[in-house]
Amino acid sequence: MSSDLAGRDLLARVEELISDDLVQADACFRTELQSWHPYVTDVLQHATQYRGKRLRPILLLTAASACGAINERHHVLAAVVEMIHTATLVHDDVLDDATTRRHVATVNARWNNETSVLCGDYLFTHAFHLTSSLGDATICRLIGRATNMICEGELSQIHERGNLDLNEDTYFRIINGKTAELCALSSFLGSYLSDQDEPLNTGLQEYGRLLGMAFQVTDDLIDILGDENQTGKSLGTDFKKQKLTLPIIRLMSQVEPPERGLLREILGRPNEHTWSEIQPFLDRTDAVEYAQQRASRFAADARKQLSGLPNSAGKTILEDLTEFACRRAS
Repeated sequence: MSSDLAGRDLLARVEELISDDLVQADACFRTELQSWHPYVTDVLQHATQYRGKRLRPILLLTAASACGAINERHHVLAAVVEMIHTATLVHDDVLDDATTRRHVATVNARWNNETSVLCGDYLFTHAFHLTSSLGDATICRLIGRATNMICEGELSQIHERGNLDLNEDTYFRIINGKTAELCALSSFLGSYLSDQDEPLNTGLQEYGRLLGMAFQVTDDLIDILGDENQTGKSLGTDFKKQKLTLPIIRLMSQVEPPERGLLREILGRPNEHTWSEIQPFLDRTDAVEYAQQRASRFAADARKQLSGLPNSAGKTILEDLTEFACRRAS
C-alpha cells in the first residue's frame, strides 16, 4: 500500500474511532478563542487553518480510548495541546521568515511579525486559562513544564544557528524539547486522565516522545527533499536559517576534509542555490538513508512502549501512527 493510501486509511480509522470527540475538542478550541474584536477574530480564524493533521489531540484522544474511555477532561486538554502546537507554528513562521503553511499565507506574511508574535502569545495564554478551568494543579504543572521545554528547545536551536559543528546529541536534545515533549505530554494525558497506573502512564509518555522524535527527523528530511506543492508550506528554511538537521550533520561527518571545507562555505552563505549545491554531496553519501533509519528506529522503539495496552482499535491506531510518522510525504 502506498504511503498516501496508508495515510488515508489511517485517517479513516481515526475518524471512525474518535470523530465525535475531535468535534467536541474542536468546539472547545473555538469557544475559548472567541474575541469581541473583529481583527483578533480574523487573525485567529486564519491561524486555525494551520492545524492540519491534529496529531497531538489525536494522540491524546486515541490513548484515552486505548486506556478505556474518553471523558470531558480529555476534550478540554485535546483543545489545549492543539492551542499550544498552533502557537508554536505561528511563532516558528516568524523565526523562519516562512510565507506559506498548509497552502495558505502565514500570519506574518498576511499581516506582520508583530501580529504573529502576539497571536502566538494569545494562543499560549488561552491554553493556560483553559487548563486552569479543570482545577487540577498537577495538569497545570505538566502543561507549564512542557511549554517551558518547547521554548527552551526553540531558544537552543536559535543559539545553534550557524554552528556547523553541531553534533547529533545536541540536535536530539533540541528536537526532544521543541517537538517531542508535546507529543509525550499528549499521550501521557490520555492515559493519566483515564486513571491508569504509573507504568502505563510512563509507557505512553515515552511512546509519544519517541513518536515525536520520528516525526521531527522526517520533517527535517522533508524540508530538504519535499515538494512545496505537496507539503503546502515553505521548504528549505533550515538552509536559509543555517539550522543543521540530522541529514546535514551526518553529511558533514561523512565527507573528507577538503569537501567538508567546501560544504562549510556553501552552508555558511545560504542562498537560492544552496540546495542544488548540496544535493551532489547528499547523493554520494548515506546521509539521507541514515536519517531515515534513525526515524524508523525511533518509531519502532515507540511501538514497543505500547506492549502494556490491551488489544483495541485505539492501540492499533497508535501502532500504525509509528509507521505513518516515517513514510509520509508532508
